[in-house]
Amino acid sequence: MTDLQDERLIHYNGIGGAVRGFVSRVRGGDLGSLPVIAALAVIWIVFQIINPNFLSSANLVNLLMQCAAVGTISIGIVLVLLLGEIDLSVGSVSGLAAAILATGSLAITVPAEAGWWLHLLVQGGVILIAIAGGAVVGLAYGLLYTRFGVPSFVITLAGLLAILGLQLFLLGGDGSIVLSDKLGIVYFAQQLFLPEWAAYVVVVLAIGVMTLAQVIQGTRRRDAGLSFTSGGTIAVRNGALLVALILVSWILYRNFGPSQVQGRGVGVMFLFFVALVVLMNIVLTRTSWGRAVYAVGGNVEAARRAGIRVRNIYISVFILCSTFAAIGGLLAAARGLSANQSSGGGDTNLNAIAAAVIGGTSLFGGRGSAFSALLGIVVIMSISSGLTLMSLNSSVRFMITGAVLLLAVIIDSMSRRSRAAAGRA
Repeated sequence: MTDLQDERLIHYNGIGGAVRGFVSRVRGGDLGSLPVIAALAVIWIVFQIINPNFLSSANLVNLLMQCAAVGTISIGIVLVLLLGEIDLSVGSVSGLAAAILATGSLAITVPAEAGWWLHLLVQGGVILIAIAGGAVVGLAYGLLYTRFGVPSFVITLAGLLAILGLQLFLLGGDGSIVLSDKLGIVYFAQQLFLPEWAAYVVVVLAIGVMTLAQVIQGTRRRDAGLSFTSGGTIAVRNGALLVALILVSWILYRNFGPSQVQGRGVGVMFLFFVALVVLMNIVLTRTSWGRAVYAVGGNVEAARRAGIRVRNIYISVFILCSTFAAIGGLLAAARGLSANQSSGGGDTNLNAIAAAVIGGTSLFGGRGSAFSALLGIVVIMSISSGLTLMSLNSSVRFMITGAVLLLAVIIDSMSRRSRAAAGRA
C-alpha cells in the first residue's frame, strides 16, 4: 500500500470520515437503527414528562424484565423475516411450551427429601421436552414449505389453530395450571438478579470484547487495503456506550425517581435474552449459515445458483423460529407463575412480529439484525409501561402500537425505494 493510499484510507475512516459515511448511508436510504433509536428517545421523553415515575428504578427494572419473554420469541421472527417469510403461530407455540412445562411439572413429582440434583434433572428434562416440541413444530413447517410449496402464511396459520387445540387438550378441563414457586425456572424468571458489582463487570467485559473484535476486524480490513473503522471512532462510539450502560445499571440498583422504590437491579432473565440476541447476531454475521440466510432472503434464485442449499436454510430457520417461541413461552409462564388458555394468546403474536419490524427488520427479506428484536421489544414495552402509568386501558395501547408498526413499515418501504433508486443511478 502506498503512502497516498494509506493516507486516503485514514482520512476516509477517521471520525470525520465515519460521520460523512453515516450521512451518505442515510441519504442512500440505509437508515439502520436510527429511526427506532430516535423513536425510543421521543417515547421516553414524552412519558417521563407526563409521569416522572416512568424512568424510575423500579419501573425500568420491570420494563426490562417484561421484554425478555416476547423479545426471545421475536428473535425467531427476525430469522423468518430475513427470508421474506412469516410465522403466525409463535404465540401458540409459546403457549404449548408453557402447557408442557405445567403438565410435566405436575405429572413428574420428586420427593422433597430427594437430592437437589434429581430435582434439577427432572425440571431440566421437562424444559428440554418443551423446547424439543417447539423444534418439531418448526421442522414440520419447514418440510411442508420446501416439499409442497405451501405459503408460510397458510402453514403457520393452520399451525396456530392446531397447536392451540393441543395446548387446550394438555391443560385439561380447568384450563389453568399454577406453577410451583419452587421450580428453578420460576426462581430464574422472578427472583434472580445480578449483584451490583457483577452488573458492572458484565458491562465492562461486554464492551471490552466488542471493542477487541472491532479492532481486529479493522486491522484485517486495513491490511487488505479495504476501508476500515479507525481506532478513534471505535473508542468514541464504544466509550459512549460504556458510559450509558454503566449509568443505566447504576440507576437500576437505586431508588431513583419520585416513588423512591429501590430497584432490584439487572435481572438474569433479561441478561439471558440479551445473550441470545448477541449469539444470534454473531451467527448471522460471522458464519456461512448466517450469510446464506441473508443471501436467500435477498434473492433466492441467485442463492441457489451460488450453491447454497436453500431447502436446508428454510428448514433450519423455521426450526429456530419455533424453538425461540418455545423458550419465550417457558419464560413467560415462569414469570406469570402459571400456564392457562390465554398463554401465548392475546397480543403475543402482535408484539413479537411488531418488535422485529419496528426494530428494523425488513418485511421484504434480506435486511435486518438480531438486535432488531431487542430494540423493537424495548419500544413496545416502553409504550405499554407508559400507558399503564397513565392508567389507560389496553385498547389505546393496541392502537398506538399498531400506528408505530405501520410507521415502521412505511419507513422500511421508503428506504427500500431509496436504495433501489440509488442503485439505478
